[in-house]
Amino acid sequence: MRNKSTVAFIGLWESLHNPDFNCIEFEAIKNEAGTNSFVLTPKRWIETTNAIGIVTKGGRYAATYAHKDIAFEFASWISPEFKLYIIEDYQRLKEGESARLSLGWNLNREISKLNYRIHTASIKENLIPPMLTPQQISYTYASEADLLNTVLFGKTAKEWRDSNPDKKGNF
Repeated sequence: MRNKSTVAFIGLWESLHNPDFNCIEFEAIKNEAGTNSFVLTPKRWIETTNAIGIVTKGGRYAATYAHKDIAFEFASWISPEFKLYIIEDYQRLKEGESARLSLGWNLNREISKLNYRIHTASIKENLIPPMLTPQQISYTYASEADLLNTVLFGKTAKEWRDSNPDKKGNF
């Protein structure tokens, strides 16, 4: 814990996760970090800054524990192999999450395509008076379709096409 970047990292973690973190004392420690005479023990860090990310246990089986974010960061400094595994695992998880979200969105899109005839018949029977012109009828259908797309997908068909020009289903 003598390294300036270590102090900066655990200080940043504390400032993001600990509302009682003593930022003034942290600044003093950060300014002193990296010098030859600087020594920072976990106990001093906790007592001085009111830190919660690192915990020390005294007694016969004394130990120091760190929050998993801090432990991962420390482990990545010790082992480049571990750091690479973390990066690859993170990317794999993000790709899986993206695929799951995409699947749900595509499912909604397919369901709305299947229900298209029901929706258009309902619009024709319940919303279009017989005295409308073909242009007014077309506008009513488009308006209702935009409403359904906004409810199901959060955007109109035109907004979707503009933001996804190369996706399947655009016409």
